[in-house]
Amino acid sequence: MSTMQEVAAKAGVSKATVSRVLSGKGYVSQETKDQVFKAIEEAGYRPNLLARNLATSKSMCIGLVVTNTLYNGHYFSELISQAAKKLDANGRQLILVDGKHSAEEEQDAIQFLHDLRCDGIIIYPRFLSVDEMDLLIDKYKKPVMVVNRKLRKHQSHCIYCDHKGSSFNATQALIERGHRDIAFITGSMDSPTAIERLSGYRDALTASGIPVKESLIVPGKWSPASGAAAVETLLASGQPFSALLASNDEMAIGAMKQLNTAGIGVPAQVSVIGFDNIPTAPFLIPALSSVKDPVSDMISEVINQIIAMLDGGYLSEQNHFSSDLILRDSVIDGPYKTRQ
Repeated sequence: MSTMQEVAAKAGVSKATVSRVLSGKGYVSQETKDQVFKAIEEAGYRPNLLARNLATSKSMCIGLVVTNTLYNGHYFSELISQAAKKLDANGRQLILVDGKHSAEEEQDAIQFLHDLRCDGIIIYPRFLSVDEMDLLIDKYKKPVMVVNRKLRKHQSHCIYCDHKGSSFNATQALIERGHRDIAFITGSMDSPTAIERLSGYRDALTASGIPVKESLIVPGKWSPASGAAAVETLLASGQPFSALLASNDEMAIGAMKQLNTAGIGVPAQVSVIGFDNIPTAPFLIPALSSVKDPVSDMISEVINQIIAMLDGGYLSEQNHFSSDLILRDSVIDGPYKTRQ
């Protein structure tokens, strides 16, 4: 492996000059910098990328902070895959960093990416509050974009989906089809998305004059097993329900399996809707109805805005995205349909 001294000899400069070029500190003419970079490349000196980053203040890397509890499932696979493809198409690399289990650790992950000299940082927050993220955007000179959260102060730095509205619409669709006793499986309630989806369900029932029955609201943990366990809890309560809304497709699949095990037909006795529209949803029997969040469009817009901040160009003002309800075989008319 080549050394800094060998690079200096090849460039015809001192080792101290090579060090100044690598650190970006102290004056070095552009001609000398070019000589040093050429020597680094010819010698195969490993820190060549770091050298360019330090000298030019550009890493051509964008950091993404996502807590590891969110890595599972199609939603985040789509988000990370689309981010990597979009950045690659723009000549940049994606660096994924774990936000772990607290707001403090999410902040540490953001600082880590900043210390790596990432040109921009994307945050998919789990624990950081809106106020904390607004402060972070004030703190860092490099562009910071937030996914899936609406900011108060820096609205041009966030892209979000109306989870409350999409849950309201899904619940309303069941009501319009004659369902009144609608069960709901929540996601993990430390998740802002889970909280918003539960709120939309409650609001839709209230808007239609249907009492919210707390016994029909059961906690889940985003997994198929938690969906199955939620159905066990619902059946044990003895509270009848003709429809079920699960906060993601994985839980909906677990719920459908448990209903089938209990001899309850889907959709003959219970209609089911999930969220995320995973690729397997249309291939289930029955095909699962689901709410499709525009994940790819959202992360694509985030990257467009980061690149616009870095390179100039048109900066879109679009930061709010809506979801689509895709009804399939898992939903049929409920017992109150003919009485309307």
